[in-house]
Amino acid sequence: MDKKTKKFLSYYKPYLGLFIADMFFSLLASVVSLIYPMIVRHITNNILLRYDISEAVPIIVKLLFAMLGLAAVEFISTFFTSYKGHIMGAKIEYDMRNEIFEHFQKLSFKFYDEQKTGQLMSRITNDLFDVTELCHHGPEDIIISTIKFVGAFIILIRINLPLTLIVFAFLPLMFIFAVFMRGKMRRAFRRNRERIADINAQIEDNLSGIRVVKSFANESVEMQKFKEGNLKFVDSKKNSYWNMASFHSGLTLFTALINIAVIAGGGLFIANNIINVGDLLTFLLYINLLVDPVKKLINFTEQFQNGMSGFSRFYEILEIEPDIVDKPDAIELKDIKGEIEFKNVSFKYNEESGDVFKNINLKVEAGEYIALVGSSGVGKTTMCSLIPRFYEVSDGVITIDGIDIRDVKLKSLRKNIGIVQQDVYLFAGTVMDNIRYGKADATDEEVIQAAKNANAHDFIMELPNGYYTDIGQRGVKLSGGQKQRISIARVFLKNPPILIFDEATSALDNESEKVVQDSLEKLAKNRTTIVIAHRLSTIKNAKRIIVLTEDGIKETGTHDELLALNGIYAGLYKLAYGDEE
Repeated sequence: MDKKTKKFLSYYKPYLGLFIADMFFSLLASVVSLIYPMIVRHITNNILLRYDISEAVPIIVKLLFAMLGLAAVEFISTFFTSYKGHIMGAKIEYDMRNEIFEHFQKLSFKFYDEQKTGQLMSRITNDLFDVTELCHHGPEDIIISTIKFVGAFIILIRINLPLTLIVFAFLPLMFIFAVFMRGKMRRAFRRNRERIADINAQIEDNLSGIRVVKSFANESVEMQKFKEGNLKFVDSKKNSYWNMASFHSGLTLFTALINIAVIAGGGLFIANNIINVGDLLTFLLYINLLVDPVKKLINFTEQFQNGMSGFSRFYEILEIEPDIVDKPDAIELKDIKGEIEFKNVSFKYNEESGDVFKNINLKVEAGEYIALVGSSGVGKTTMCSLIPRFYEVSDGVITIDGIDIRDVKLKSLRKNIGIVQQDVYLFAGTVMDNIRYGKADATDEEVIQAAKNANAHDFIMELPNGYYTDIGQRGVKLSGGQKQRISIARVFLKNPPILIFDEATSALDNESEKVVQDSLEKLAKNRTTIVIAHRLSTIKNAKRIIVLTEDGIKETGTHDELLALNGIYAGLYKLAYGDEE
């Protein structure tokens, strides 16, 4: 048994009792369905021939009550398998969805840099729905089909062997037909999964950027792109529906041929006194019980391909090992002062790409306020992303208070670092929820105090429901400056000893920038702070300014020192502000 199959079967383990009960009632329903034709045979061959009408009626009435009892048993069995079986499937889906979502949380930025959100969403929704259908119906269909098929086969042999052999002459052809179509079905459903995932990705991309679409009046362009993707999905569906139509029409043809063969053969056998009318009637009733399992097995093939293609895509994600994990002996980072040091640090995104930067040597003292500047693309944000280990260094070491960050538990490391970014992400929900994201167990009073520290309290109180105002998806109901102050309040609440401001004011107007800058300065007090900024006016007061180029750190000093040096920083400053100085 391969690793993937073991993984699939492992999801049944917590629900083994429910699974066994489901299989038991499936078995019971199958057995009951095999009894009905035997009762019909008994009535036609024995009771009606051996007894007169006055004697036959009471016996038939008793048999009818027996059949009603069997119908009640079948009803209960079918209800249990349909209800409890689906519940089991839903619970397995719940476990799978939890597992893949948890796994998503473990994967680093490197993974998400190469993925489309819609594709990942498809793996956690559409794919798992088909997997859970397979988990429930798969074993159930197999056991029902097996019992009905084997039971009907044995009974038919006992009724009439030659007629049974005529029926079974068709069955190998049916199975060859199913095997022939299996490969096509697998490829077709795999393509469907990929196409619907592409559509999800396109929808997510469009809706996330709907303001850009409308600002450029490009609705028709987006519609055309969507139509192309949607048409590819229809084409892939056509292929899968062709296979499905071939399956079902082929099955219908085989069923008709079997019935024709039985009627023709049975008629000849009756004429030659080999079989009586009651046995032929029973035979025809069992034909449906024989064909039904074949139909279920063929449907199972379709379901299996659908479910396993979904599980394969699900398993592909689980097989991706997180590239940034805790060491077995990783330690907690406690009572840190905030000294950060880069020692010969180099970084590249993958083996094929070149170095973003190399041989970075930088020491930031505890409580020091430094600024990181340089032209776009030199790796300022990437360099800061190495500190909380969003990416792993390719070479060299980064330490906090002399401790290699790779020796520290990730959660502990990141709890001690606060990040305020240019592109603020606020979750759908209330202002209170978003600020409390910085500290899940914070009281309302602590949240309000954090907002006051971030100069956000006044504008929050002016909102329709104050701290309980719903701000919409990604905070669309707030201005850029308001969103930024909420994100700063979130970091105030977190209260970390190390701060990273990643171009936190570059997208704001001058008035908003001043308010946010005041909040940032207040937040940075007595904390180790690294500021990345395009607007050089925001970092004049930094204790040190580090100038980063593609070749590493080229200049270090205060604002005045670097202007006097008349080097790269002076050139950047003059380019931005001319000769104002």
